[in-house]
Amino acid sequence: MAGSSPLIGVLALQGDVREHERVLDTLGVSHTQVRTPAELETVDGLIIPGGESTVIDKLTRIFAMRDPLRARISLGMPVFGTCAGLIMLSDRLSDATHDQQTLGGLDVTVRRNAFGSQVESFETTLRAPEVSTDPVEAAFIRAPIVEQVGADVRVLATLDDHRIVAVQQGNIVGISFHPEISGDLAFHRYFVGLVADTLAPAHA
Repeated sequence: MAGSSPLIGVLALQGDVREHERVLDTLGVSHTQVRTPAELETVDGLIIPGGESTVIDKLTRIFAMRDPLRARISLGMPVFGTCAGLIMLSDRLSDATHDQQTLGGLDVTVRRNAFGSQVESFETTLRAPEVSTDPVEAAFIRAPIVEQVGADVRVLATLDDHRIVAVQQGNIVGISFHPEISGDLAFHRYFVGLVADTLAPAHA
């Protein structure tokens, strides 16, 4: 594992990996791309980026990453999933494709592409008081929505119509939107703080 300064991994099988790396660079946070089980073992927290959830699912199996990822998640590794990453972290999908699997960890039901096609993408501001005192700029691109949450899941943000777009359960944070595209740092900063808090007992 990394030392007292958190090392954040970005799952680099498919999706907007570089955009997340740029945000971490802006925050001055150490990061590395993760494609193998050995690389996964070096990081203190992991970001699963947006992309195509069905493709990411297949690639985790092709690259023998599915079981190692599930094991680290079950052991409490902090994970932050954006858009497709939220889909990958959900326990249930209401509209999964044939044989689509998730990594799980979030006791939620998610609907993929809940807002329609890419031409129906939009940007808005959200209130997420546990994450930031300022409004959060959020870009929704073929975004999922959280339809149901379990008893241990905290809702971090909703749209004006009360649809859930950000949740947390323990060390897992999942959001429907792309802060790495809008340029908003709040959720990444929040996640890095979560990773640091997780490491603190070990370095006390």
